[in-house]
Amino acid sequence: MIVQILLDVVLPVFVLIIAGSLMQRLFRLDLYTLSKINFYYITPAVVFMSLYRSNISMELLGGVALFYGLYVGVLYIFCFALTRSLRYPSGMKAAFTNSVLLDNSGNYGLPINQLVFAGAPLAASIQALIMSFQSLLTFTYGVISIQGARLSGNYRSVLIGFMKMPVPYALVLGFLFHVFAVPLPNFVTQPLGYIQNSMVAVALLTLGAQIVKYPLRLGRMDVYFSMILRLIIAPVIGYLIILILGMKGLPAQALLIASGMPTGVNSSILAEEYRNEPDFAAQTVLVSTLLNIVTVTILITVAQGL
Repeated sequence: MIVQILLDVVLPVFVLIIAGSLMQRLFRLDLYTLSKINFYYITPAVVFMSLYRSNISMELLGGVALFYGLYVGVLYIFCFALTRSLRYPSGMKAAFTNSVLLDNSGNYGLPINQLVFAGAPLAASIQALIMSFQSLLTFTYGVISIQGARLSGNYRSVLIGFMKMPVPYALVLGFLFHVFAVPLPNFVTQPLGYIQNSMVAVALLTLGAQIVKYPLRLGRMDVYFSMILRLIIAPVIGYLIILILGMKGLPAQALLIASGMPTGVNSSILAEEYRNEPDFAAQTVLVSTLLNIVTVTILITVAQGL
């Protein structure tokens, strides 16, 4: 079973990531433009269509929100305890915590979800919700934690940054259009469907292009501490919360797999933007993505028993 999952789900993902890495080395792709295409064009369409065509209920929405809140809260406690015991300086504490809390639920998590669940609308909707919550966390806590003492008087910038994100609007509109059964003409749904279908290839090519610029260094113990929390402790926490909340079936499977995603590129982008431990942040993105070949294969196998 594990070999089959590796061949059918994980290997196709990494073939596309490798293709993106090769394209970047050969042609020096414009990563800024690729990121904008993913963030402002493809991802909102995926989120909207996933929710619009799903059968997600208010009860399930509340369950996913409760799961995510507990999941992030417990992970934060682990990060706080570890960084304090290791006496990290404030900048490193922020970078380390972001590397654990800010995962790659978008251009990695969504393709994994689509491949595992064969594009099932309910599973895609759950992943879209997780991605939206992750975006909210990134542009609130993620930014605030790095700015730290320099944040004074800058809350307005944080709020403006969040208001500019298209994903939350796509989330709300998709859910409202679904709840009130708003009919959409074919000239709207057809283009959105085309965009949605391009997500896997474009998102993973972008991820491959992004990680190739990070030189791999294997001597930093703080990177391995981050990997233990991100790839091992995080899914264990997710699994326990699923059991406590009594979730079963496809929602439980989708949430468990979502809890084991690698460190998100956004953590590195924030570190570079604010010049706060950029080398550490880049290493966690690269190493966690590589190690996830093993961990996500195991996680998908475990999820099938829920």
